Amino acid sequence: MTTTRLIGSAALALAMTLGLPQDGMAAQQKTQPQQQAQSRQPRALPPALAPIDDDPTLPRVLLIGDSISIGYMLPVRAALAGKANVHRPPTNCGPTIRGLEQIDRWLGEGRWDVIHFNWGLHDLKFIEGKRQVPLVEYEKNLQRLVARMKKTGARLIWCSTTPVPKGCSPPRTNDDVVAYNAVAKKIMDANGIAIDDLYGFALPRLAEIQLPANVHFTPKGSKTLAGQVAASIRVALEKEDEK
Repeated sequence: MTTTRLIGSAALALAMTLGLPQDGMAAQQKTQPQQQAQSRQPRALPPALAPIDDDPTLPRVLLIGDSISIGYMLPVRAALAGKANVHRPPTNCGPTIRGLEQIDRWLGEGRWDVIHFNWGLHDLKFIEGKRQVPLVEYEKNLQRLVARMKKTGARLIWCSTTPVPKGCSPPRTNDDVVAYNAVAKKIMDANGIAIDDLYGFALPRLAEIQLPANVHFTPKGSKTLAGQVAASIRVALEKEDEK
């Protein structure tokens, strides 16, 4: 498979995972008048990012994370149907620096019973030869984010950053994933926060669930991750019921 075909198939798989129309991958083939008319219309959010109406009889769960979490969002919601209202910010939550800027908006004013969160892949990626958020700054940022989320009274679950394969773009290294996860785990242990080790869960299955030379997962892979995420949330919800 050529590089061009590989990138194309990866983009298509990601679009399918996010619930985007597959014909959107051929957007460059649209005529200029069509593009202009479309640009004047408000774009609907992909299903994974669209808001939902709460069932007031069910607990509220918030997922915070990057495109990996967007990929497993819908199957997590399906797995917890009838057990919880599963929300997420209507965006890719990116690095911790964006988290600090937006966390108050993402948390909103409503009550959260469980918050499942991750930052990491965007922090450790290289931009112009430098990590977007160095490890020391990542630690400080994550400590501040944890402190803010603890104020909600929600039961918190930290999700470890998933593995990075060789050859992905923008460049990242899996050694950094291990280092950033280790720092995050230290913070979680100090704060008594539950850990969903998605890194350890995904690592032995990468050949089956992850796209080649790409941090993202196939639709089947995202559904596999969703099973692990939903299981960790169920445990947290059960503990909430025991209060």
